[in-house]
Amino acid sequence: MDFLLRGGRVIDTSPASPRDAAADVLVQDGRVVDIGAGLAVPSGARVVDVSDLVVCAGLVDLHVHFREPGHEYKEDVASGSAAAAAGGFTSVCCMPNTKPVNDCRAVTDLILDRARAAGLARVYPVGAISKGLEGHTLAEIGEMAEAGIVAVSDDGRPVMNTGLMRRALEYAKTFDLPVVQHAEDLDLAEGGAMNEGAVATRIGVRAQPAQAESVMVARDIELVEWTGARYHVAHISAARSVALVREAKRRGLPVSCEVTPHHFALTDEACAHYDTSTKCMPPLRTEADLAAIKQAMADGTIDCIATDHAPHSAVEKELEFELAAPGMIGLETALPLTMALVREGVIDLARAVAMLTSAPAALFGLDRRGAGTLAPGGPADVCVFDPDRAWTVDRERGRSKSHNTPFHGLDMRGRAVLTVLAGRPVYDLDGRLS
Repeated sequence: MDFLLRGGRVIDTSPASPRDAAADVLVQDGRVVDIGAGLAVPSGARVVDVSDLVVCAGLVDLHVHFREPGHEYKEDVASGSAAAAAGGFTSVCCMPNTKPVNDCRAVTDLILDRARAAGLARVYPVGAISKGLEGHTLAEIGEMAEAGIVAVSDDGRPVMNTGLMRRALEYAKTFDLPVVQHAEDLDLAEGGAMNEGAVATRIGVRAQPAQAESVMVARDIELVEWTGARYHVAHISAARSVALVREAKRRGLPVSCEVTPHHFALTDEACAHYDTSTKCMPPLRTEADLAAIKQAMADGTIDCIATDHAPHSAVEKELEFELAAPGMIGLETALPLTMALVREGVIDLARAVAMLTSAPAALFGLDRRGAGTLAPGGPADVCVFDPDRAWTVDRERGRSKSHNTPFHGLDMRGRAVLTVLAGRPVYDLDGRLS
């Protein structure tokens, strides 16, 4: 399908093709052909009026859980890709805590095959650091790299063994892969279900201190200085962790981090009514942590936004708070929650777009595959969104198989209205290209 997106605010934050201006975007044969004001319409191309809307590269999420293989009743690659498209995402990186674990080429190949069959998003597998996520022996990182993984992580299970973490960093460096850490010292966490503080004390829930995260980040930064390997902190949540990353960057270490929308939109007060959809790991933190997160987003310490989209069925969630599985879905609410930060003045619109496109793409090398940019000649992976579109979250109408969101029933502003993958509309809220 050939088409011209007419008159939108085009924001491209990639270093190779920066742009923030009203313009047209011409798409032909699955690629961006030209960007500029008043472009001529080629024969046979459709014209789509996107005035008053923002046009940017398809959003990029470095952290999702699509549950396939093994837990398809919660989510599979097809349903997760559909949720991604509805949220404006065209590229997602899926974590390895599947069943079986993505610790070998066969599982990596299966995920890629499922993604190609679905055809709704570019799915990039993240391989396991250790076999079976057990933290004892390195997984087959080399063969997974050949198959197409873009990073390694034992996400959901921190790498507690310092020697293994050192070897993982050294080995991943030979393949130019970042090592992604779920930073949680299990001995300090002691199974705590929420953040240690006044709220946990008031409602009587077993808790874990913020230091369970920051201690692990501090240890890993020491290993990064030793090995020189690329290191990425998943879902950073604590003020002290942010300070450690800021200092590591000041020293020139190859350290990066992501933040989830729920960690910049909610505090532990959201857990006060024992709503298990608010239970996540790392847990929701305090107002002071949230303030530190917002400052770090503004000053560039936090590189990007990632959803940690973690689907769970009612079987895992409709339990006592301490027994419920941690995690929440987030692909369809990430954009409006980010727009709320823009309206608050924490970051501007261009910075918001960067944190959802060019920045994450560069961290995992997806920019080399055309993600995160609208540069002419590249694949036409495009997100068109309305930063002020009002809507109400309805968990029953989402594309995910699971409904575990704490934002159900809330009014939001900001929504993807058109998502294009390689020139094909994969989500079209208003029927502009239908």
